[in-house]
Amino acid sequence: MSFVLGIITTLVILVQFGRIKFRSGKPVIERAIDSRLSRGPYIMAVGGGTGLSTLLRGIKAYTRNITAVVAVTDEGGSSGRIRNEWGMLPPGDVRNCIVALAENDNELRSILDFRFDRGELSGHSLGNLLLLAVTEMCGDFSLAVEKMNHLLSIRGRVLPVTTEGITLVGKTVTGETVRGELDISHHGSELGEIWLEPVNAKPLHDVITAVDDAEIVLLGPGSLFTSVIPNLLLPDFSQKIREAEIPKVYICNLMTQPEETQGMNIVRHLEWVSAALGASPDFVVANSEPIPDDIIEAYRQEGASPLRLDDRQREIIRSMGCVCIEAPIMKVLEDKKEGRVLRHDPQKLASVILKLIRELEGV
Repeated sequence: MSFVLGIITTLVILVQFGRIKFRSGKPVIERAIDSRLSRGPYIMAVGGGTGLSTLLRGIKAYTRNITAVVAVTDEGGSSGRIRNEWGMLPPGDVRNCIVALAENDNELRSILDFRFDRGELSGHSLGNLLLLAVTEMCGDFSLAVEKMNHLLSIRGRVLPVTTEGITLVGKTVTGETVRGELDISHHGSELGEIWLEPVNAKPLHDVITAVDDAEIVLLGPGSLFTSVIPNLLLPDFSQKIREAEIPKVYICNLMTQPEETQGMNIVRHLEWVSAALGASPDFVVANSEPIPDDIIEAYRQEGASPLRLDDRQREIIRSMGCVCIEAPIMKVLEDKKEGRVLRHDPQKLASVILKLIRELEGV
């Protein structure tokens, strides 16, 4: 791996010193777009996994004033191996968000998401190794992420919620202690409480100061216990969000997740988020679009079911001080391995968020 990291490090140095340029000067129309985006709303998006990167791909069409705060508790796949072997924070979710905010994200994704299929690098993505190389150069993960933000000229910035090595820990309703993201995801629907170790872990300073600039905070979409909640378990961060006089929006998933949230409805999701935040969000965004029956059946065979609001849930949510926003925010994709799958539609979801911002501003 050292040979490959050496090549990647050389590439980074060449880019930094201008010997390689990803693009030339921008034409007039692109500068006009940049000017419009620079006047867009200041949005903080909090989460991890594919849910957060999907949201970012949509809202970057409206503003470049975006701060994505990403969980760093991932233990699986390439990220988990890098964490264990190099002692670095897991780079996968950070990489996905950086790519999502890049102007030409499709082309960049195909490069940075490339995975080696043999040798010592088997299973590793090029983007993860690039972040590892920059971290080795800088000696600091947060500085490496900042350099990647500038290197790829993304619309906004991506920040790890903390640079401390943290571990998710939970206790089930039967008293069993589960440790680590993987175990948490297998026992989520059985959890009675969840916390981070060390309990006194501090969020990144830039994460805290970014709240002061934000006009709105978006929580999710993403895995409840392993993407959204881990960020809120840092007391200083959750307190900062809670005390900020800006709207907080929880964006629901489309389906429950096998084991992690199996059998939980939207109200139960919201209760967990509210407990971690220390207050209920102001708005809850849920999908209203009908899901094809064949897709529902395929998901049910895996232990997942649709997350939908009914009259009883709406009543409970209103009693919590939240406003329900129901809108068509999904799309169906054809996946070569998984067949027909549900995903949030980046454009539909971003449109809902921007409409809310305009309404709150009285525009």
